[in-house]
Amino acid sequence: MRGHTKLVSGVAYLPDRQRIITCSYDGSLRLWDLESGAQIGDEWRDEGGSAQIRTMALSPNGKTIASGSDDKKVKLWDVETGEVFAKWEGHTDFLKSVCWSPNGERLIAGFDDGPIRIFNTATWRLIATLKGHTNVVYSLTLSPNDRLLASTSWDCTTRLWNLDTNLQVGSPLQHETSGVLTMALSPNGRIVASGSQDGTVRLWDAETGKVIAKWKEHTQTVESVCWSPDGEQVVSGSFDGTARVW
Repeated sequence: MRGHTKLVSGVAYLPDRQRIITCSYDGSLRLWDLESGAQIGDEWRDEGGSAQIRTMALSPNGKTIASGSDDKKVKLWDVETGEVFAKWEGHTDFLKSVCWSPNGERLIAGFDDGPIRIFNTATWRLIATLKGHTNVVYSLTLSPNDRLLASTSWDCTTRLWNLDTNLQVGSPLQHETSGVLTMALSPNGRIVASGSQDGTVRLWDAETGKVIAKWKEHTQTVESVCWSPDGEQVVSGSFDGTARVW
C-alpha cells in the first residue's frame, strides 16, 4: 500500500474487516481496501493540515478516529466522511498516545509534557488530569474491566492508575535509567509487560509492583510488546530488526 510520503505512525482495523485507516508524519490519514490494497478516496487532511500526525485510535463503535499531531491539537475524524468534526486546542505540548475506554465513554490522551488527560465523549469535556509522569507519555492501555489504566513514559517509569478515583496505584514501576516506550497488560490484567530503551523486556506483578521476569536479548530499543490471547507468551519487537517470543 503506497501513498504516504513519510513515516506511518498508526494503523486502525475497521470493524468490517475489509478496510484499514493509517496515519502518517506526512500530515494525512488514508483509508485502504485490504483485498485490493488500493486507497479509497482522497487522503484525509485537516484545513491546511501539514502537521505530523503522531498517533491515533479508533473508537469502539468504529465511527470516530482520535488523532494527535504536532500542531498540539487533538482531532476527531468521522470515519465515513473523512472529515474533522471536533478539535481540542490550547494544549502546551504534543499528544503522543491515545486510547478509548472499551465502552467508548472516555478518551484518554498522553502528552509530551507528562500529564494524562481524560475526556468525556458525550460532552467532549475534560473530566480529569492524571499527574505523575515528568516526560513524554508513550503508551496507554486499559485493563479488561475498564478500571485500571497503565501508562509508560520517557521518565523511566510505568504507572498504574485507578480510573474510579483517578489516582495512581502504588509506586511507579521504575526502569532504572531507561525510557519506557511500550507496555501491554496481560489478558487477565494481573501482569504488565514493558519494553524499554535499553532493549529489556520486563514482566511486572500489577498488584505488588515487583519484577517477576527480565529478558535482555534485544540489542536496541524495544518498540512494541503484546500478549498471546491465552496469556502464555509475550512477543516483542525492537529497533534491532527482530521480533522475539518469550
